[in-house]
Amino acid sequence: MKKSVTIRDVAKRAGVSTATVSYVLNDTRTVRPETRQRVLQAVEELGYHPSVIAKGLQARESRMFGYSWRPVPPDQLNPILEKFIHSIAEAAARHDYHVLTFPCPDPACEIDVYSRMVESGRVDGFVLSDTNADDQRVRYLLDARFPFVAFGRANADWDFPWVDVDGADGIDQALTHLLDLGHRRIACLAWPEDSLTGRYRLEGYLRAMARAGLTVEPGWIIRTENYYHHAHQSTQNWLALPSEHRPTAIVALTDLMAMGVMNAIADSGLRVGPDIAVVGFDDVPITGYLRPSLTSLRQPIAQIGEQTVSMLIDLVRGEKPEPAQVLLKPRLIVRDSTAHSAQRFR
Repeated sequence: MKKSVTIRDVAKRAGVSTATVSYVLNDTRTVRPETRQRVLQAVEELGYHPSVIAKGLQARESRMFGYSWRPVPPDQLNPILEKFIHSIAEAAARHDYHVLTFPCPDPACEIDVYSRMVESGRVDGFVLSDTNADDQRVRYLLDARFPFVAFGRANADWDFPWVDVDGADGIDQALTHLLDLGHRRIACLAWPEDSLTGRYRLEGYLRAMARAGLTVEPGWIIRTENYYHHAHQSTQNWLALPSEHRPTAIVALTDLMAMGVMNAIADSGLRVGPDIAVVGFDDVPITGYLRPSLTSLRQPIAQIGEQTVSMLIDLVRGEKPEPAQVLLKPRLIVRDSTAHSAQRFR
């Protein structure tokens, strides 16, 4: 028995998303003439005839974007992703769209959820976050030719639309600030090697240290998960070093980790700022209320949300966003945790 032609087959032949095929066949949105022609040609070549039921389903626009998150463990927090959800929801609403959120606690079943939502037509496109190398969600949606935009990068040879924060530039800013204060023994509390975002941020640390002509001593980089207690323990290891080898400044890849660093310093009887400077990343609201307040790198989350939604709307309309990859710089917010010169440590 001959296999029936599906909307996916048409999308693949035309080199567009299934949503774009639906828009052309049902005339529900404006599609560029050359894109429309490719779709119609693919329909004719394949002999595609949508069923009455399927046509009825596809004709209805969902005006919804899907967004999935992986639940955060109780002893962790991820305020940046919370702010990101708010920003994309607000941006979508301004364009008469809504965001359908759904949790995926089991990564092994994640693609099944995406597949069901694609097949059912419940969403017009997806927003991804917390991406990594070989991200299975990115690979699936690329293969399915379904519209999506990611907050974060993946494999360098995968061509897909994304918005990201330049973590390397951010940590470079932090190191430049510390170097200007006179610090030379600067440690970095990094993430595990399998974290792509962690790799970018560590690149900024290594780049700035090399530019300053400084050798990174063994043990000045400690890799740990984004846990407060892990950061606290790692800092205790640094504080146990002889004073002439102990770091005078510590850069942490998140504010949560920086809080663990700060409390470990205080627990040892040293002072954050005058004795050891500390820099975090994210600039979550609580950082300004800590004592001392925390120097941190602020991510432009509102701009990221607006850019992500704008790009996704272009995609569901069958248009290519320009630019298709956007890298935004964070901004260093200087506070009391780095308020003192380190000249006396040289």
